[in-house]
Amino acid sequence: MTDQNASAFLSDLPTFSEFEDVANLTRYRPLPDGWALAVADVVSSTEAIAHGKYKSVNMAGASVITAVLNVLEGSDYPFVFGGDGAVIAVPPNGIAAASVALAAVARWIEDDLGLNMRTAMVPLDAVRAAGLDVRIARFRASEDMTFAMFAGGGSSWAEKQMKQGRFAVAMAAPGNRPDLSGMSCRWNPIQSRNGQIVSIIAMPTGTARPEAFRALVSDVVAVANKAGGLGNPLPPEGPVPQLTLGGLAAEINARAQRGHRLMAQIKVIGAIFMMVLLYRTNLTLGGFNARAYVREMTRNTDFRKFDDGLKMTIDINAAGLAEIEALLDSAAASGICQFGLHKQDQALVTCIVPSLRAQDHMHFIDGAAGGYAQAATQMKAKAALQPAGAQ
Repeated sequence: MTDQNASAFLSDLPTFSEFEDVANLTRYRPLPDGWALAVADVVSSTEAIAHGKYKSVNMAGASVITAVLNVLEGSDYPFVFGGDGAVIAVPPNGIAAASVALAAVARWIEDDLGLNMRTAMVPLDAVRAAGLDVRIARFRASEDMTFAMFAGGGSSWAEKQMKQGRFAVAMAAPGNRPDLSGMSCRWNPIQSRNGQIVSIIAMPTGTARPEAFRALVSDVVAVANKAGGLGNPLPPEGPVPQLTLGGLAAEINARAQRGHRLMAQIKVIGAIFMMVLLYRTNLTLGGFNARAYVREMTRNTDFRKFDDGLKMTIDINAAGLAEIEALLDSAAASGICQFGLHKQDQALVTCIVPSLRAQDHMHFIDGAAGGYAQAATQMKAKAALQPAGAQ
């Protein structure tokens, strides 16, 4: 699916390894003309989370990425996981196929997860006509994994347009299913080791000087870096596999249609049992070592990202959290940022694993009690209380 021009753009993207400098906009490159943004989010996600559907909400967001990347036949396309949704940059020759995938995944989310998902395909020329842009860089999370970072304001604008009903992709007819190969949701919630799991969203105001917001991001990340494992909710040695069926139903739903799920259930249970056995014995089977895999999991997580602003779900102690809150409060009072922050005891992990034998498996982190969705709700509530023109 990747044409020559798209391949050249993706291979030439700037890559950086020091996350403190993620708000340095000189590192980013504009998407080429003709691209579009596939955008999706769960409608009323905070209400769904309040009814205990936090795992389904995260799975919905990850399924959008999985479906679009699968139809584009590659994992190099820039994307950001937002907890209850996602944005993916799509090249011109992939827009039609990605739209079909969005339509199918929205249908599957409604039929199998009981959630309503908005989807849109927003042309890049519409973003630029609005005076904004979509600029991309890559952060190297590990030797085997980079995650795309988005800047320029276009991603946030595209999400707002979607919520207003513009550029909508209609849901597919009943019975349509996306290709969700590789998506895995079998891990239990991850308990905080440092004190609390905190989901943070900090967005620059329209009047913020770029250098001031960049300094804020650097300061916040520096505090988080003092936590164990840079604040990564997954432990350095990786999560311990357990004989649990906590995420079993969701993963089986993704693998097979109703009436055809017995074999999928057997395969998933067998895979869980084998993972636990290999982890406990430290044996290698067919080139797969479970302990190496879970260590790679920790390195291949997206617990921090930049999507027109800073988004992090980190494991941090009370002193570090107080320091971050003070930084954000001061920046908000100075007109540098708007922010939301949500605290919980556990993190959720949802995965895309093309192959257990490869090292490019990726893992999406969110708070287990609302995470980014609750942080965004808090940020919007604060913004609504500000005087007109203060934003």
